[in-house]
Amino acid sequence: MSVLPLVFTSGWASGINAYAVVLLFGVLGATGLTDEVPESLQRTDVLVVAGVLFLCEAVADKIPYVDSAWDSVHTVIRPVAGAVVGALLAGQNGSLPELAAGAVGGSTALLSHLVKAGTRMAVNTSPEPVSNITLSLAEDLGVAGIITFAVFHPVAAAVVAAVLLVLGLAALVLLARRIRRFLRRRAQRREERRLVSSGARRRPPGGNGTGR
Repeated sequence: MSVLPLVFTSGWASGINAYAVVLLFGVLGATGLTDEVPESLQRTDVLVVAGVLFLCEAVADKIPYVDSAWDSVHTVIRPVAGAVVGALLAGQNGSLPELAAGAVGGSTALLSHLVKAGTRMAVNTSPEPVSNITLSLAEDLGVAGIITFAVFHPVAAAVVAAVLLVLGLAALVLLARRIRRFLRRRAQRREERRLVSSGARRRPPGGNGTGR
């Protein structure tokens, strides 16, 4: 069977939490539950680094506004991770050229990352932590479930991932107004900080600038 369904699913999951994908694949391979995982993902140093970064993301992903800043940083990291994991899976299987697998994994990861980042922007228009924590936990559990499912039932998992991706993109369109509101608020905060910083630089040292 072609490794394409597994590559597609891993790309979708990488766009949501790339560190969890690497960690899950590595653990599943190292424990002997599957032989689809390349040895490079099973290395102890890779598992340790992925585990530490996963814990960092697990915390940052549940804090309003911090999650969006984290997503901005990972706009490049997640698609690259999706492409690399896809290429490694293809190289292990040999049924799909690594370059094509990297393109599929990377592009799918980019789309799912955009869905995640956009959804978080919409949620942050009402920055109470409950929504962020609930959404983050659902994403973590979803990634864990679908990657595990994909190892044993790759085609079915790919169908589920495709449906979730389409639904996510549709939701992103519906949430466009709230996302624009979030971006306006962020721009306003940046402008306020710039004005405060500019005013502090102009103020004379040692007083309020008034003469006697």
